[in-house]
Amino acid sequence: MTQRGFTLLEALVALVLIATVGMALLSWLNSSLDSLSRMEHAQRRIEATRNALAFIDTLNPMQNPQGEAEIGVYTFRWQANLVKPEQDGVNHLGAQSLYKLGLYQVTIDIFQFNQLITQLSLTQVGYEQVRQPAALDFDG
Repeated sequence: MTQRGFTLLEALVALVLIATVGMALLSWLNSSLDSLSRMEHAQRRIEATRNALAFIDTLNPMQNPQGEAEIGVYTFRWQANLVKPEQDGVNHLGAQSLYKLGLYQVTIDIFQFNQLITQLSLTQVGYEQVRQPAALDFDG
């Protein structure tokens, strides 16, 4: 007499195999999604950092030692502390320049939608024009 269909034991073995493969696939999928999430977060930090560096390049810490600016979806808050005392600048000929210079440590907090993304710290020169250029005499 031939038997048709599955036995209970065969069905249980098949379910165990399906469950084991399914758990492995779900674990792999979860790991991939976690990696993707970390990469997206890193990409957001990189983009925000680039924007902050472009912004801070326009900032003169001697004139604006602290403040906040909103640019697009980002909010930048900075604090600049004098590291090296202010002094008169020197031009390429070794003579006193038109500017007073100071070296500042600038800390920038970068926010997106009121959530802190990252913080940067960099050294930047602050400047202020304190002299006028000498008038040239073309009548000579």
